[in-house]
Amino acid sequence: MSRLWDKGEALDTTVLRYTAGEDHRLDERLVGYDVRGSIAHATMLHQQKFLTDADFDAIVTGLEALAVSHAAGDWHIGLEDEDAHTALERRLTERIGEAGKRVHLGRSRNDQLLTALRLYLLDASQQLEGAAKSVADALDALAKREGKTALPGYTHMQQAMPSSVALWAGGFATEIRDDAAGIASARRRASKNPLGSAAGYGVPGLPIDRESTRKQLGFDEVQEPVTAVQISRGKAEATLVFELTLLMQDLGRLAADLLLFYTQEFAFVSLPNNLTTGSSIMPQKRNPDVLELVRGATATLQGALVEILALPAKLPSGYQRDLQRMKGPLFRAIDVANESCAVMAHLVDSLKFRPENIRLDDGIYAAERANELVLKEGISFREAYRRVGAEIAKRK
Repeated sequence: MSRLWDKGEALDTTVLRYTAGEDHRLDERLVGYDVRGSIAHATMLHQQKFLTDADFDAIVTGLEALAVSHAAGDWHIGLEDEDAHTALERRLTERIGEAGKRVHLGRSRNDQLLTALRLYLLDASQQLEGAAKSVADALDALAKREGKTALPGYTHMQQAMPSSVALWAGGFATEIRDDAAGIASARRRASKNPLGSAAGYGVPGLPIDRESTRKQLGFDEVQEPVTAVQISRGKAEATLVFELTLLMQDLGRLAADLLLFYTQEFAFVSLPNNLTTGSSIMPQKRNPDVLELVRGATATLQGALVEILALPAKLPSGYQRDLQRMKGPLFRAIDVANESCAVMAHLVDSLKFRPENIRLDDGIYAAERANELVLKEGISFREAYRRVGAEIAKRK
């Protein structure tokens, strides 16, 4: 098959397979967003008198039908399409004829992709914000159920000060809500309209209206000048994945605590059997694999962030094909973070503490005792610290 921008001779199959890469699979999630961007672009072209009423109506009707049929699973992007944009335009032209060829006026695949991707990022970040909050809500519910249960607070893996389920769960809930706020703030860079910047230098000689497409698509602002659009590639993506990395680090630390609490030596918590897995060789084992995989997912997010940051780091200005490789780590980070939040919220909802197994060392109240001496006797904290330490040493 000859692609829309082939110039006579079809692209070598080996080169097509390599240059298309994963795009035809990854772009499946962008089809609906590409339709939105294309309809907004067609609306603007119609407003500017570049499309007749009949062509405009056919384009909008055809794109809407293609979005519905794709969502229903009636068609998918093939390797020969290479990406969502080509797949849509080819099918649109097959459906409505010559009018389908008019929709690309005043844009490039570069700004077309960025428009769909940024619309996707705005939705994804909103969903991820809610996913993070669901884990915090589950921790709040746990604190309400079992908040009075005493826990030892640890420093250097040693019992240090008295704590409680309420304090422990509340600390994680607070930080995960902070992660949710960070995810929300990542929308600033994604909410800039790139449509009309074309391949990075605009569309000279064509009076398009970028403000019109901004309003239709709900972006906060038009990204200006047009040369800034390609220079900005990777920033919105890296900002979101950075915030997701912080979220995963908090989920990983939460998982690490629970893995320790679940050991036979601690036995502070119990989990339902249907949330743990068995061993292929040891009949007695119940393994908290979910927690181990969440802990490991921190590395997945860190790797995705480094990959996204590295791709544009030393590129010259203007579009470079290297940027195509950013979708893989971006989508992987989004999916892993979403799935990790869902499974952790579910697990925390089923978590139970076992107060009968929780023992606080006598020395855990030492700092409190030193503070009492300061208040009672008016001595310095250093003197109180020395006296309490000596008392504990004698008991041993």
